[in-house]
Amino acid sequence: MTTSSSERGVSLGMPELPAPAYPDDVRARLETDAREVIARYPDSRSALLPLLHLVQSQEGHVTRTGMQFCADMLGLTTAEVTAVATFYTMYRRRPSGDYQVGVCTNTLCAVMGGDAIFESLQEHLGVGNGETTEDGKVTLEHIECNAACDFAPVVMVNWEFFDDQTPASARGLVDDLRAGRPVTPTRGAPVCTFKETARILAGFPDERDGAVAAGGSAGPASLAGLKLAKGEVPAARVVHPRDGGPHDAPQDRDVHDPSPPEHLSSHDAPQDTSASDPANPAGPAAEEGE
Repeated sequence: MTTSSSERGVSLGMPELPAPAYPDDVRARLETDAREVIARYPDSRSALLPLLHLVQSQEGHVTRTGMQFCADMLGLTTAEVTAVATFYTMYRRRPSGDYQVGVCTNTLCAVMGGDAIFESLQEHLGVGNGETTEDGKVTLEHIECNAACDFAPVVMVNWEFFDDQTPASARGLVDDLRAGRPVTPTRGAPVCTFKETARILAGFPDERDGAVAAGGSAGPASLAGLKLAKGEVPAARVVHPRDGGPHDAPQDRDVHDPSPPEHLSSHDAPQDTSASDPANPAGPAAEEGE
């Protein structure tokens, strides 16, 4: 018995068929929304990113049909649109769940338990990185940074923050999502589906009651640099010298209040080098292999 080349998964180099078109009613609605987006920009090409979010809100990922639609609306080639859609990880290239659950596994979150959370969720959900549960509810992925290090380890659901997570709390979170129970992020608007999130990212208002008013803030550690930039003086602290000075400041001694240009920690002080310390010059550079 012989098998065809398609059954064996062999490509004969035939060109891919054109992308199927949207149904007429869907295309008419998307064109109306797309024109509203494009009108916000002096150069129509600048509207490509929000338009990709718009077509992602239609099917839950960016399809060939969606990319052809963006190309038609902006006068671009599909190759130009594909180059952008494949560059940014926020655009999904295959069907995904209603809830994108991202576990930060960058350095601080990983050290604080992010790796353990991710491994626990993989086992609990029975999926790997970038895979979706059989019920189509949750897509699990590891992400490199959520810019919320002072709340590590952090999990995000459709880009909303769930701070200070543990393996147990993260498992409870995905169980609630799959069961349709409401979940409340630590900061930010209530969680909505990924398609609804994509439409908001395309630049359309979130019309849910209270969603816009809901919010949150970065933590104190995240805001420290901003306070310095505004000239707000940090709390006074004693900076001990490296030369074995006293560890306890005398009670009658004024506490040193550092100004922004000064080092806040003696550990940040410059180290002696051959350039700054003539008593310890660097030796001659060794030849390779010595």
